[in-house]
Amino acid sequence: MSKRAIILAGGKGTRLKPFTIALPKPLVPIGEKPVLGIIIEQLVNNDFDHITLAINHLADIIKAVFGTGEKWGVKIDYSLENKALSTMGPLSLINDLPENFLIMNGDVLSDINYKEFYNSHVSEQNIFTISSYKRIQLTDYGVLEIGGDDLLTGFKEKPKVEYEVSMGIYMANKEILKYIPKNQPYGFDNLMIDLIKNRKPAKVKRHNGYWLDIGRPDDYEKACDDIEQLFTGVK
Repeated sequence: MSKRAIILAGGKGTRLKPFTIALPKPLVPIGEKPVLGIIIEQLVNNDFDHITLAINHLADIIKAVFGTGEKWGVKIDYSLENKALSTMGPLSLINDLPENFLIMNGDVLSDINYKEFYNSHVSEQNIFTISSYKRIQLTDYGVLEIGGDDLLTGFKEKPKVEYEVSMGIYMANKEILKYIPKNQPYGFDNLMIDLIKNRKPAKVKRHNGYWLDIGRPDDYEKACDDIEQLFTGVK
């Protein structure tokens, strides 16, 4: 079965300045390779044979680096946004999407098994599948618990809060396209609200391995420290 992936690679990477002044965020290096290069190698190793890069900011640089995908033994083509379309809006510009396809951000580093994620979505016939991760956030402040009479009822010193977060890795059935306006900004949040409203909620699959969003400076530094240990199998 042919496997198609859409990688969202059009962001400006403002949180990663000064790295992203001259480089698009997907080309920021993790070790000796750009993060997008690592993602493409992972997808190829998981039997994906067609990758579309949705690009905008510094698009010509991305095209020059990845070309037609010959170096990786995969077909790479491009969808150019003339304006920022958020996360799901770029899909409205791609006319040849298959029945099911992977969507992911071009700045995430994970050891997820993309093949299994793809196959489980297809076999379960989901309209949309979200890969999620349990993230623990340390609060920098002492948190006050206050009663109705403004008297202190409890106190927590720098508590840890657990969140279930989207990893920026999704599987979709092309049925979602009917919710996405043509060439207009439309985000992941908009799609999730529309699916819930129409009683077609997304399926969530928790990933218990490794995941980082390198758009966050702290996570970028950690990814650079972790890369050799975690991805020695990526050539």
